[in-house]
Amino acid sequence: MTVLSARPAATRARDPRHRTGNAPPWTRFAALGLLVVTAVLYFWNLTASGYGNSFYAAAVQSGTQNLQAWLFGSLDPGNVITVDKPPAALWVTTAFARVFGFSSFTVLAPQALMGVASVGLLYLTVRRVSGPLPGLLAGAGLALTPVAALMFRFNNPDALLVLLLVAAAYCTVRAIENASPKWLVFAGTAIGFGFLTKMMQAFLVLPAFALAYLVAAPATLGKRLLHLLSAAGAVLVSAGWFVALVELWPTASRPYIGGSTGDSLLELALGYNGLGRIFGGDGNGGPGGGPGGGGGGGNAMFGGDSGLGRMFGASFGTEVSWLLPAALLGLAAGLWFTRRAARTDRTRAALVVWGGWLLVTAVVFSFMGGTIHPYYAVQLAPAIAAVVAISGHALWRGRAYLAPRILLGAMIAVTAVWDFILLDRTPDWLPALRWVIVVLGLVAATFVVVGLPRLRTLIAGLAVATVVTLGAGTAAYGVETVSVPHSGSIPTSGPQTSGAGGMGGFGGGGPGMERDSAALGQLLARTTTKWAAATTSSQSAASLELASGKGVIGIGGWMGSDPAPTLAEFRQYVAAGEVSYYVDGGRGGGPGGGSSEIGDWVAANFTATTVDGQTVYRLVY
Repeated sequence: MTVLSARPAATRARDPRHRTGNAPPWTRFAALGLLVVTAVLYFWNLTASGYGNSFYAAAVQSGTQNLQAWLFGSLDPGNVITVDKPPAALWVTTAFARVFGFSSFTVLAPQALMGVASVGLLYLTVRRVSGPLPGLLAGAGLALTPVAALMFRFNNPDALLVLLLVAAAYCTVRAIENASPKWLVFAGTAIGFGFLTKMMQAFLVLPAFALAYLVAAPATLGKRLLHLLSAAGAVLVSAGWFVALVELWPTASRPYIGGSTGDSLLELALGYNGLGRIFGGDGNGGPGGGPGGGGGGGNAMFGGDSGLGRMFGASFGTEVSWLLPAALLGLAAGLWFTRRAARTDRTRAALVVWGGWLLVTAVVFSFMGGTIHPYYAVQLAPAIAAVVAISGHALWRGRAYLAPRILLGAMIAVTAVWDFILLDRTPDWLPALRWVIVVLGLVAATFVVVGLPRLRTLIAGLAVATVVTLGAGTAAYGVETVSVPHSGSIPTSGPQTSGAGGMGGFGGGGPGMERDSAALGQLLARTTTKWAAATTSSQSAASLELASGKGVIGIGGWMGSDPAPTLAEFRQYVAAGEVSYYVDGGRGGGPGGGSSEIGDWVAANFTATTVDGQTVYRLVY
């Protein structure tokens, strides 16, 4: 208690230094500077990545052309099939594109703004407990984490998910201060909308937030339990309203729910995007699933081998683990030193919030047997940054005692050594940096443990060396990530020579690879039918939509195996003159999919031509 909380929790809660409106002037300028630098980092040369993930970009384009497509997250404006995720992230990006026009910038800019907002909220959250300096360090740590620099400049749903979860953490910390059911309901609402962003992945923070409130809120046990029930209700309502809307909407007048086996958003949440991700099967990798899932072994794009070492391995290591060893040490130290603190101790409560978030999410990601990609690790970035900032600052304040000095020195040393190992995975990229970090880190750790005379200059220099050691590796990789364009469905951070599967920063290959054809795009752009074309799978359709600006049916959805449209439905579209062309994407498709039989029917009844090397059938005359 002495080390991590120099004053009682209630006193710190009333301390004006922890209130936004009474912060010293320098903190406001520093916080503003952090946000400005983050904005520059995330917006710099943003459009070099084009449309980023064409799959989601095409859905945004469709949403600008049709309101129902916007509501349901349809891949095409004719509303045949949705993307295989709930549409909350598309709601935001499509609104931006509707106001400012559809372009590469309007597709990617909302994620950059979400990144700046996430950094600002993390700063405010950590500052409420530990003060402005740890808040600034936590915000900077998040901004410079390589996977954060990647995903806040890319149009996957993960950017909105992180923002909502950080917002939920902020609300939880506010709720714990005064046992406020209002703030706890706000937290539940944010998590509910997180479910509408990336489904059950948003629920990984729930155990930590509930435990922190149950332990530390200054109210009777009965009230705490009642407040948690109200928050659970908020989660249910904010997540469930859209699920109910989809389930109650007549299926004949809405698009098929992509990725589901029964045209059900609830089934999608529990199956393909839920338990299937954890255990494999149901369209995911692992036992009974498709190729390249979590059990993909050496396939770094799909997580590599499962187990406790996954977060440090070739797939996730350089994405997010730079400060992970220090965070684990700091979390253990913080919980140990506050073990005898008052139940309402705010430092311990904050460590439970962020540390629980970190542990539960990391363990689930480590042992997932289904599909998992390296960029999922962005969900760990705020928790790692917060734990390191809170525990590191507390141990620094307790440096008059030997035990805190040893633990803080260990955090610095293990970070320096681990950064050296991570940087050694790309030995030709900035080869001197790893040596600078390990030498500076070990020297700083030694001086921290030994202690310095109480001279401000020496102490300030040691503090700077400590911060540089903790942040240099992740910052260098983060800045390098910003300088590299990214596209495809599985982007990775770091230099192009990164060891993540040999795909470097481009993350190409696999289902998300685009096949742009100027001539084919121009051909489809001249059509006037409801759909310009149809082709196998959503990925191929997305590229054609972006090239032509017209709607294209992605037969069979993401994997080509969804039963949408059926052969009977497609024949009706053709008979009504609603589809101009069929672009042959092969005879793929899995059980239940109609892509193979539709392709066979087209080949048997229409004449093929070749456009830029692709086989095209004209369906209307």
